[in-house]
Amino acid sequence: MLNAPGIDLKRISLLYAGQFIFEELSLQLPAAKCSCLLGPSGVGKSSLLQLIAGILPLAAGEGEITATDGAPLLGRVAYMAQTDLLMPWASVLDNVILGEKLRHCRWRVSKDNKERARYHLQQVGLLDRANDKPDSLSQGMRQRVALARTLFEDKPIVLMDEPFSALDVVRKLELQALTVEVLQGRTVFWVTHDPLEALRVGQAIFVLTGQPARIHYQVEPKESVPRDVRQSNIIALEAELIAALCQRTAGDLA
Repeated sequence: MLNAPGIDLKRISLLYAGQFIFEELSLQLPAAKCSCLLGPSGVGKSSLLQLIAGILPLAAGEGEITATDGAPLLGRVAYMAQTDLLMPWASVLDNVILGEKLRHCRWRVSKDNKERARYHLQQVGLLDRANDKPDSLSQGMRQRVALARTLFEDKPIVLMDEPFSALDVVRKLELQALTVEVLQGRTVFWVTHDPLEALRVGQAIFVLTGQPARIHYQVEPKESVPRDVRQSNIIALEAELIAALCQRTAGDLA
């Protein structure tokens, strides 16, 4: 059983080209739940994910990012990007195991790891395509492979950067429900530009706006996920989220 901690971001600042993307931003992500982050393009959503993942360095004196269990975040985070990042020359199965191969600088992997990769492909409904190459898959299938690769990493914290934004509505709904199912028990931080996606999967929803960016709205819908977004209370919450997204601080208008 994964022991998934919460994440505390305290007084985080990020300076780019002489301007603060966010300044002394604080945020608490609950343990073993899916948190969603909404915000306009360019507000710093992806940068925040990259800071948590350690892809961007946190400058000395610019705040801290910690796990609530006191253990380091390093080595406990999986990252699912907006694009599937599948290697065209590798089979579906090899793409799932790719991180393991690169970390250990070897092409051959253990039988146990191959079986684990097959199990995750079965979870996402693609075991029968294990030997196929990515160019034979639809976009939705490619994202399922990327999800299987994320599961294979077996990390308690999963960061997701708009992974289904390029999909049609039906495929998006299917993958949202699947992701909720297979990531249960993990601490998930899911960046999206779609209020309905956030309301379908998010157990805590935050809206990041302004310049420098701040959390201007947050909500924790009570219904279990994935939610039916046709419900009247969800439609009302969508209106609130859109209103929060449209807010502009004095810094925006200057």
